[in-house]
Amino acid sequence: MTAFRKHERNGFGVNMLTFGRMRRVWAVLLLVAAFGMADDNRSLGDRTRQYLTDLVRLETSNPPGNETRVADYLKKVADSFGIQAEELGSDPKRLNFVARLHGSGSKGRPLLLMAHSDVFPVPPDQAKQWTADPFGAEFKNGYIYGRGTLNAKSLLAAELAVMVEIKRRNLKLSRDVILVSEADGEVNMTGIQWLIQNGWSKIDAEFALNDGGALIESKDGAKVFGIQTIEKIPTRVILTAHGTPGTGALPRADNPYDHLADAISHLKKADQPLRVNSTTRRYLGQLANLSDYAWLGPLLQKLDSPATASAAAAQIRARDAELDFMLHTTISTGPPAANEDQLDVRRMPSETREDVLARLRQIINDPLVDVAFAPGPPMPTAQASPRTTDLYKAMERAIARIYPRDAVTVPYMSRGATDSGFLRSRGVPVYGVPLFLREPGEPRVRNADERITPKALDDGVELLWQIVQEAAGDN
Repeated sequence: MTAFRKHERNGFGVNMLTFGRMRRVWAVLLLVAAFGMADDNRSLGDRTRQYLTDLVRLETSNPPGNETRVADYLKKVADSFGIQAEELGSDPKRLNFVARLHGSGSKGRPLLLMAHSDVFPVPPDQAKQWTADPFGAEFKNGYIYGRGTLNAKSLLAAELAVMVEIKRRNLKLSRDVILVSEADGEVNMTGIQWLIQNGWSKIDAEFALNDGGALIESKDGAKVFGIQTIEKIPTRVILTAHGTPGTGALPRADNPYDHLADAISHLKKADQPLRVNSTTRRYLGQLANLSDYAWLGPLLQKLDSPATASAAAAQIRARDAELDFMLHTTISTGPPAANEDQLDVRRMPSETREDVLARLRQIINDPLVDVAFAPGPPMPTAQASPRTTDLYKAMERAIARIYPRDAVTVPYMSRGATDSGFLRSRGVPVYGVPLFLREPGEPRVRNADERITPKALDDGVELLWQIVQEAAGDN
């Protein structure tokens, strides 16, 4: 039984857990102050593992975030190696971090490395399913456990290690390399928006790497590196039912709770239209060449015909639900609050938010249920990042060099969402970089026992190192 569970069970869990986390924060900060330049001989992989361990122990669940804990840590590391860095933001508890290594500019404008500093919370019901402290970075059974080991503190640790290694070796760069750790990447993505509005000159770059890529391995050893060039777009929708609640003694036809339940039921049963874009088509086509996905090949052509598309999509859904999610807008409902519920809609990039709202209203078809966008600014819609940039080509070369016989590199549309869209809408190509091999089976991102193997971390940071050298090295 971990200390985390003991504290939770004995009735004073909040205070004890908070105390334990504060002790971890101070321990991490003392460690940073201690190692300074003394860790010069550590390998890139060792450095990355140390950074990841430290970052996981800085608890930044959002809400409330407290991302300044990470920004302070990054600043101390950067200062200890003489890297130009600063903490920026309007909320002192939720600061962003920006660091820069200067290059000659002979290859062009800067390369931006991104990774958000907050993590998805561990809900009480999920905490009971963890076999390790979610914020302990415990190593056991060949894995490093902890929230953020997959999203996105592993990426942040790798990017920091690469920046430090460049500075430590005093390598010459052909363009500036900027590291940004933005707050609030999990919820409202206010960190990158603040930086765009208030510190654009500090992050303005020719192109960027962010999370959102996918790396999977087939049973015969082939690796598919999915470089995320576009993603589905979060669109929050509110359902509000009107009427008069009834009772068992006097049921009412206009009971708003019944109408809300019916509306949700209609949405769950309705099929959303297929939208197979060129990125997903190319990705699925490459998967179909692998032995694990040989079943996919005969279904791809059927997706193009209205007569066979629905049946083909149903067969894909039955074999691999994650692939099905790439083919159409998807909807998840939250727990209803009285007569209201919020929908988490992930719409296809080819659809407008107005298109989706009109379709939801048509499916529900109930005058007693209002269907409206949730308050707040919409997520930006942007074109896919091109495959012709120097950065995309650098990723292809680096992957081919490290994995000359068993790698397939292909553009990829992620089902989730990152804050890349805000930069893409400003004309900056952003790519979700596929660094860390994903475990087969149930996804662990944001779930119980999120974890990563040291080998996956080592391989990932080595690939990132090669990509950065290809894109920004003086070669």
